[in-house]
Amino acid sequence: MEIKVLNQNGSGDSNVSLPESVFGQDFNADLVHQLITTYTANGHQNTKGQKNRSAVRGGGRKPWKQKGTGRARAGTIRSPIWRGGGVTFAKKFKKNNPKKVNKKMYRSAMRSIWSKLAEENKIIALNEINIDEPVKSSQVKKILSDIGISKALVVLNKNNEQLNKASKNLKECDVLTINSINPSLLINADNVVVTSETINSLTEVLS
Repeated sequence: MEIKVLNQNGSGDSNVSLPESVFGQDFNADLVHQLITTYTANGHQNTKGQKNRSAVRGGGRKPWKQKGTGRARAGTIRSPIWRGGGVTFAKKFKKNNPKKVNKKMYRSAMRSIWSKLAEENKIIALNEINIDEPVKSSQVKKILSDIGISKALVVLNKNNEQLNKASKNLKECDVLTINSINPSLLINADNVVVTSETINSLTEVLS
């Protein structure tokens, strides 16, 4: 399979070949689902925990006597309806053991995702991406406009600090490297922008 290679201004007439070993595989939905759920689960901090009325410190003494004050009955200052009290249906902290996907399964799942993107013509290849000084978000918007798209996930073979700064505040552009690919973002991307170097690096890593 071949796709057209563009310059960042939208011009270009050369082609690049997408290796069948990475971009021409059958889509394995079960394996991709396992990879994404594992990635999502391992991304949780697992630090969320709340206290119910019995776990909050203090409140052992009855605030006032049961009768004669004219106020409503109260047995503890740590009641959920009091400020500083416990939570009614408290979320209990539960430690989760990290899940694991071995390297062979990971490579196979990523090949499935990239093959699906290639099949749906969502991959756009650029020669290179250059952001001039001073760094501005408008430069990224212009590149996307010139190549005919409004939203994209950019995958590079190495970190591009200028592009990271320029796209930091843009919802329509996410920038990842091969070593930090989020499979959930990748499979749900409207368009995936890569460079020729990215394709070569993907072939080396996933073949």
